Amino acid sequence: MPVAKFRSAKQLLTGSGAIDQLRDYLQSQNIQHPLLVTDKGVRRSGSLAYITEAAGTSDMGIFDEVPAEPEVDVVKACTNYFCSHNFDGIVAVGGGSAIDIAKCTAVMASHEGPLESLFGEGMVKQRNVPLIAIPTTAGTGSEVTNIAILSDPKAQLKKGIVSDYLLPDLAIVSPEMTLTCPPSVTAASGVDALVHAIEAYLSNFASPITDALATKAMALIINALPKAYAKPDNMSAREDMATGSLMAGLAFGNAGVGAVHALAYPLGGRYHISHGVSNALLLPHVMQVNKMACIERFSDIAVAFGERPDLDHHSAANRVIERLHALCRDVNIPANLRALNIPEQDLPSLAEEALGVERLLRNNPRTLSLQDILGIYQAAF
Repeated sequence: MPVAKFRSAKQLLTGSGAIDQLRDYLQSQNIQHPLLVTDKGVRRSGSLAYITEAAGTSDMGIFDEVPAEPEVDVVKACTNYFCSHNFDGIVAVGGGSAIDIAKCTAVMASHEGPLESLFGEGMVKQRNVPLIAIPTTAGTGSEVTNIAILSDPKAQLKKGIVSDYLLPDLAIVSPEMTLTCPPSVTAASGVDALVHAIEAYLSNFASPITDALATKAMALIINALPKAYAKPDNMSAREDMATGSLMAGLAFGNAGVGAVHALAYPLGGRYHISHGVSNALLLPHVMQVNKMACIERFSDIAVAFGERPDLDHHSAANRVIERLHALCRDVNIPANLRALNIPEQDLPSLAEEALGVERLLRNNPRTLSLQDILGIYQAAF
């Protein structure tokens, strides 16, 4: 086993009622005037009143201008707001977009150069602002990962900032915070979490620790997601989804993700398709191409999905792909790229852009050529 580094938030609070410990943490860190970073949907849901009560203070600023697929200008606006009001900490409340904007803002508050200079790996040199992440979706795992993803409108691409300085000081995964999540977001973010678990398990940089997290995450999500989607107030399903998403985040935050994410980036950057939907739509098609490179691991995924352990590798792999198609249908993920009004003539240029996402493709168990990637887009079309 090669040496593997394991990353997470500095502190992690999980379970029903975990949010109630927010006040104690803020007091222990002497955070008296934090900025709450969120989106308008979370604000309309009433969740922020719960956060204010749990924080034990009304002296919180609110930045709620985070869109579903945030661009670099949102970070700049949030940073300007933070710096002009003398806030002493950041509390991110929402899905991956809100948490990623909060991560970037916490870094940019003390960064003298342009945001664009931080894209890539290891470009962040410090973070001086305390950062707390509270997810309201069970999907992105951003609360425990060292990456933030932003859309670059000039390049029409999604780009990542990767640095351990982005890891929150505290992540609070409290399943009741996901109860107001709309069904469509539950579906997209839930399949996104499953993608994280599967790609982490198949990654070239997987380890026994990430394997254990990924397989358990798969088992939880494949069973709980349809229940949480069909009955949003099913607290047991919400708890399993919150735990599964967290475990998947810990897995991919250390093992990495692969071709599903690499191919999803151009879709989000060019057409502003949500990250969860892009990943969900591509997942079965990428798995079809990947299976020959790691078919034994597909047998393990099948077992995590509840299939019989005595299936031969090929039968198990095919059953996994069938289950993925079925899950996406059950939670009403769009059937294909055509349904998202993506022009077929754009597929070759999308493939070229995806081939350039080397940071993720190096994790993929199968080396993909430009023609392989184009074939995946065509299959998904």
